[in-house]
Amino acid sequence: VGFFYIIRMKKEEITMTKKIAILTSNNSKILEAITDYFKDNKDVEITCLSDIVDSEPLKKAQELGIKNRYLPNEENTQYFGANNFDIVAIADYEQEISASTIECSKFINLHPSLLPAFEGKDSLQRAYTSGVKVSGITIHHVTDENFYDKIIAQYPVLIGLTTHFGEFCAEIDTVSAKVYPVVIDTLLNDKVFDFQDLFKSSCHKSGGCSGNCDNCH
Repeated sequence: VGFFYIIRMKKEEITMTKKIAILTSNNSKILEAITDYFKDNKDVEITCLSDIVDSEPLKKAQELGIKNRYLPNEENTQYFGANNFDIVAIADYEQEISASTIECSKFINLHPSLLPAFEGKDSLQRAYTSGVKVSGITIHHVTDENFYDKIIAQYPVLIGLTTHFGEFCAEIDTVSAKVYPVVIDTLLNDKVFDFQDLFKSSCHKSGGCSGNCDNCH
């Protein structure tokens, strides 16, 4: 009886629903990208959380039929302590997150620069006006001791001589939407992110290779 119970438990663990929380103030593009990436995965549940009432992400989540909630910053610790998320993915969250909140779950953050350059707020504007020719995004762990903790992935974005600020921001959005969902997927499966995963993701989404092309091996 004990042997079969162990087998049953392992099977339940394998098929257990993974829960993702997207914590954002007003970034609906990231929500759409993550939702689209996991749309065919029935074992992943996404919840959109925003500290702004009637924000674009909350409206978009309602359109997409995703769980969503207005979550005031002062209620973060209580909420995350009471809800067991496998990953809390932060994107353009405008409030400071307390150490007591971060202790409740595994937090990661999408930052619009190549850390350690341009930490903090207004990273896009500061990078653009600084004269650097390469910026990009960084996805990193968040701990109660260090918000900008261990880097998981970085991806560059070039700033040409004729690149307008709006074009630069749009490219940052495009890269973020491409990389962030793949990083979340690898973490959910307890894997280390590899840039080959980006090629596999693009290939599978195109519906062309069924896992048999060179990029997938």
